[in-house]
Amino acid sequence: MSANTLLETRNLTCIRNDRRLFGGLELVLEAGQMLVVEGPNGCGKTSLLRILTGLRLADEGEVRWRGETIEKLAGDYYEEIAYVGHHDGVKRELSCLENLRLARAMGIPSALELDDVLEQVNLYVYGETEAGSLSAGQRRRLALARLLATRSILWILDEPFTSLDKASMAMFTGLFVAHIEAGGMIVMTSHHDIPLDHERIRRLDLGAKA
Repeated sequence: MSANTLLETRNLTCIRNDRRLFGGLELVLEAGQMLVVEGPNGCGKTSLLRILTGLRLADEGEVRWRGETIEKLAGDYYEEIAYVGHHDGVKRELSCLENLRLARAMGIPSALELDDVLEQVNLYVYGETEAGSLSAGQRRRLALARLLATRSILWILDEPFTSLDKASMAMFTGLFVAHIEAGGMIVMTSHHDIPLDHERIRRLDLGAKA
């Protein structure tokens, strides 16, 4: 394992409904790298991401961060990651600003003002608007805005471009590239190409890991 390795899995196995989705998975990811998880529906992409966040336990194996298991690190690990799942995870009864304040309360605040965060994702005029009144694309932008509102090294993203128009996809693609080039890390499921040098981007086909 390289001294630059932050995220590592050892013999990771996931079973659902008595069917092994993947097994013996060995991953190593360093600062400044992105892992794109690919494969057909039902192969375990979302399950893998949830295991990496600690929301789901692996059936075998372990996830390590900075050389320690994430179970041992607990809250120290969660402060260093940000997760945006396939569902937006926004509180529809809260305003956009309230959603971002809640995200900050559960993580480490970034240096950006929340109004600036909303402006960057083209939601500035909706700061006091309840999230339930937003379109699907606007709610997705609000969910991804949590990445800017908090300071996390590892971003774990499940189909982050869902419901986004082309302009928003380009905007967040630029954000993801900037995060990697600044030494951050991303694990994501996506069919969208990310313009990164080959040494910065890795691909995992889970369909071949069952």
